[in-house]
Amino acid sequence: MEQIYQEVIKGFQRMTLPDIIAMVFGVISVLCSRRNSVWVYPTGLISTGIYTYTLAQAHFRLYAESALNAYYFIMSIYGWYNWSRNTTSAGDHVGISVVNRRELGIAVGIVIIGWGILYMLLHNFSDSDVPALDAFVSATACSGMWLLAKRKIENWIFLNISNLVAVPLLFYKKYESLAVLTIFLFIVAVDGYFRWRKLYRQQLNENKP
Repeated sequence: MEQIYQEVIKGFQRMTLPDIIAMVFGVISVLCSRRNSVWVYPTGLISTGIYTYTLAQAHFRLYAESALNAYYFIMSIYGWYNWSRNTTSAGDHVGISVVNRRELGIAVGIVIIGWGILYMLLHNFSDSDVPALDAFVSATACSGMWLLAKRKIENWIFLNISNLVAVPLLFYKKYESLAVLTIFLFIVAVDGYFRWRKLYRQQLNENKP
């Protein structure tokens, strides 16, 4: 534990200004997501934009996660537009729902197909030394982000599967600051899942005749 602690401290000491900005806005973004606030997207655009560049650098070589953040960036624009169309007069965002069978099939399909495609690309056309894990983290997160844009409760499940695998991967890659951020995201996502379930039940009660 002492060695891990020392590595984490060293990781934070190595943080650059862009790293700090990306982490701060990443934390703000996930907290906004937990609160079902549209600000998850503009804050997320800043964080994902920086991580798209950082993760592709030669000392990390996490190309799938870099591409994932580029996907996050694009989906944040879509999600921002989609969420902004559905607001109350007070600016609160509603419309949380659960996946139906078709949507669950699509979400699982994104994971399976995305994992296979990303692994093939990383294994054959990059110098990645962790193609399977990098591809899996990205595929599950892609699915979770798609569900988040549609305001589905299950987005938290897919995102946390991704986070769970990403933490040891990031420690292995000596990106300790992002690993610690991902642990924080995991904890918030667990709480976010139950918070969204509560909001969903409140929605159902309010819509009862």
